[in-house]
Amino acid sequence: MPPTNYLAYTTGEPVRDTKAPPGPIEQRWDRRRFEAKLVNPANRRKHTVIVVGTGLAGGAAGATLAEQGYRVVQFCYQDSPRRAHSIAAQGGINAAKNYRNDGDSVHRLFYDTVKGGDFRARESNVHRLAQVSVEIIDQCVAQGVPFAREYGGLLDTRSFGGVQVSRTFYARGQTGQQLLLGAYQALSRQIGAGNVEMHPRTEMLDLIVIDGRARGIVARDLITGRVDTYFADAVVLATGGYGNVFYLSTNAKNSNATAIWRAHRRGAYFANPCFTQIHPTCIPRSGEHQSKLTLMSESLRNDGRIWVPKQQGDTRAPAEIPEAERDYYLERIYPSFGNLVPRDIASRAAKNVCDEGRGVGPGGQGVYLDFADAIARMGREAVAAKYGNLFEMYERITAEDPYTVPMRIYPAIHYTMGGLWVDYDLQTSVPGLFAIGEANFSDHGANRLGASALMQGLADGYFILPATLADFLARHPHEEVDPQHEAVTEAVTGVTDRLYRLLSNNGDRTPDSFHRELGQLVWDNCGMARNDAGLRTALERIPALREEFWERIRVPGSGTELNQSLEKANRVSDYLELAELLCLDALHREESCGGHFREESQSPDGEAARRDEEFSYAAAWEFTEPGKAPVLHKEDLTFEYVHPTQRSYA
Repeated sequence: MPPTNYLAYTTGEPVRDTKAPPGPIEQRWDRRRFEAKLVNPANRRKHTVIVVGTGLAGGAAGATLAEQGYRVVQFCYQDSPRRAHSIAAQGGINAAKNYRNDGDSVHRLFYDTVKGGDFRARESNVHRLAQVSVEIIDQCVAQGVPFAREYGGLLDTRSFGGVQVSRTFYARGQTGQQLLLGAYQALSRQIGAGNVEMHPRTEMLDLIVIDGRARGIVARDLITGRVDTYFADAVVLATGGYGNVFYLSTNAKNSNATAIWRAHRRGAYFANPCFTQIHPTCIPRSGEHQSKLTLMSESLRNDGRIWVPKQQGDTRAPAEIPEAERDYYLERIYPSFGNLVPRDIASRAAKNVCDEGRGVGPGGQGVYLDFADAIARMGREAVAAKYGNLFEMYERITAEDPYTVPMRIYPAIHYTMGGLWVDYDLQTSVPGLFAIGEANFSDHGANRLGASALMQGLADGYFILPATLADFLARHPHEEVDPQHEAVTEAVTGVTDRLYRLLSNNGDRTPDSFHRELGQLVWDNCGMARNDAGLRTALERIPALREEFWERIRVPGSGTELNQSLEKANRVSDYLELAELLCLDALHREESCGGHFREESQSPDGEAARRDEEFSYAAAWEFTEPGKAPVLHKEDLTFEYVHPTQRSYA
């Protein structure tokens, strides 16, 4: 245990997933569905379910639950459900359809996902995800999602990092947008039918827990500032990840962690916060003015080749560097997978060559992603048909034509594998509170394979949650909530007092200034590489920065109007707490695995070195009180079907 007070934590009782049935893994999901209690159609009308978030997971869940007959009350902070950040996903969605007859199967998708996550995910959850993936494509095609098709009319697929088969279905570089529109149409139908009560421009600010069970939320209307309470028989959080704690990330600026963090403060365990994903194909930052980064789809690695000059400090234009003086380093180091190694490996490799002084572009923080060979082989028209909108986006941002000049890319914070701890039913440690999609930790271990985020979001929302939530509701008959209950009053008072404190503080710093400083601190010390000294530095500075925040924050305007500074300040106050847990989790896990790379734990050739005998567990953290040591609950991971080995993509 770390010796100093600010790093202290205590270890509590182990946590266990008791919902996954025993027996052969391929039968567990069917068995769980059969054993789950059902709610008959007449009784469904008596139950209200709150769904927070309208991305792929939330939109799919809201539409499906309403279709089944439940009364759904749904929230998003955007002006429309269709503006959820899922719309930004580009490259594709995995499914074990084996349309290419190239050896794919449910078991291979299961195997690739467990291996890609560096053996830090539950086998039961991952196998279920692989099973359900097959149904997702049929669901989306039935909704009219315009997946790319081959000349003969069959659905087309392509490869993504970490696999050697072609299982990724796509709609050019707009897959997330098309899938979200499918879910949005299904949700809109239920809104029109009166089965979903939709609350746009409304943000959840606290969870209401009565007698140990989630019974509602406290939310603020972002236009009027009105704070209201909403009650239900169950609450579902589908609010995405916490990548924006780093300030610069590929996430939309308003993507935030407030919903899951406030749920954590109310008793929901937070699992593996240090498992954050670095995406290898991001447009490099161009200066201090930037407030976010732009992702280029991983699908580009199918046909683009990644390279840097062999010589340090080579500033020649790429066209002037002959083939003999180029280092296609991923193809050299990992010949079996080449440019399609998993994201964590591709990202660290890019960092390494840049640290050697062979990076390209301003500051040497970039590598080339070159399509010259693909254009010569396929022709410009064929490349444009597959990637045209991505090329256009890149040119608009950089003023460089990727058809004639290689793209420049560099790793950036993207997805978060950590999130609220959930069992096989996707229920958190707070009864009646469920977390789906990126808001939970369940499926990706220490590194998410590309094209699996859309798969998980839709699997959770369309197929898994509706079955497991029914079991919970069948065991908990509907009871009205007393709006005057002391737990309700306490939650509302806590929210209003916090907002008042932010508005009344007469400081001299903006929310963005604190957010930028925190993000740089976490990126420098808990980014692509972590070490003991850096993590301790961050853990010393974060509490002081948090104290300074509450002393010096200034929020202009009032709370009875649209006030984006107030929104930002409220979210940054949560990041200042979450960042500390993130760094503490990274410090306590003295091994390297997936996206979590501890410099003290690496193989002789610089690859991540796990320590299975000590760290083969999910770390589920329990909140105690502000400024006090959290409690670590370990969920041991067992592997019956995919035995942990040192990952190799050579």
